[in-house]
Amino acid sequence: MRTHHKTTVLAAAALTALSLGLTACGGETGTGAKDAGSASSSQQAAGTADTTTGTDTGATGGEAGSGDTAGSAGQASAKGSTTGGSTSGGAGETGTTGSSGGKASAEAPACAHGDIKITAAKADEVPTEHIVLTATNTSGGSCTLLQYPLIAFGDIQTAKDVPAVAKSKPAAPVVLQPGTPAYANVRVALGGVDEENKVVKSFNVNLFAADGPAEGSIVVDAPAGGLAVDEAAAKTGYWTHELRNGADEF
Repeated sequence: MRTHHKTTVLAAAALTALSLGLTACGGETGTGAKDAGSASSSQQAAGTADTTTGTDTGATGGEAGSGDTAGSAGQASAKGSTTGGSTSGGAGETGTTGSSGGKASAEAPACAHGDIKITAAKADEVPTEHIVLTATNTSGGSCTLLQYPLIAFGDIQTAKDVPAVAKSKPAAPVVLQPGTPAYANVRVALGGVDEENKVVKSFNVNLFAADGPAEGSIVVDAPAGGLAVDEAAAKTGYWTHELRNGADEF
């Protein structure tokens, strides 16, 4: 009996040890599988990260390529804009000068006597009471025709100044581009038979500079047959781009 009991106890102990050993091995196997799974997951994650990184890198490379292209285009555009701006800027500045109500500028300085050709024509009336002066810019650049014509019917040193009519003054100075004209209406007489008229074959016209009358004088031929001028009645309008009914009638 003791021998059988002892054998049974040993057998039970062996089974317990075997069970524990199997459990330990199973645990190690489970852990190993888990570790392998974790490693596989890590590799997959790393692969995904690599793929993601590669995608990001590709995207970044694409953006960099687009940026380089855009940058090059932007630089080319900037250069083009600078060149165009310089050209159009000069034109824009001249245009602005023309529309401003101020003085002549560097882009359109005051017209000098050498820049302008002036002709005279009789108005369509009998007897002749008015003439129209046409001032044409014969220079190669734009200039500002300031104020009104300074007219001397006779000797320039002794002739009476012809006053200007204020209502004919334009809102802005007249800027003339090369080849373009401006006009001034001038009354030379009142049409009366008893006026103290003198016959004028030619007369002098001075222009204004920014600070007053300009140097130099333009000799203007009178229309065919000459003009009967009453200096006491003579008046002039301001230079304008076109004659205006009402403002230029006096």
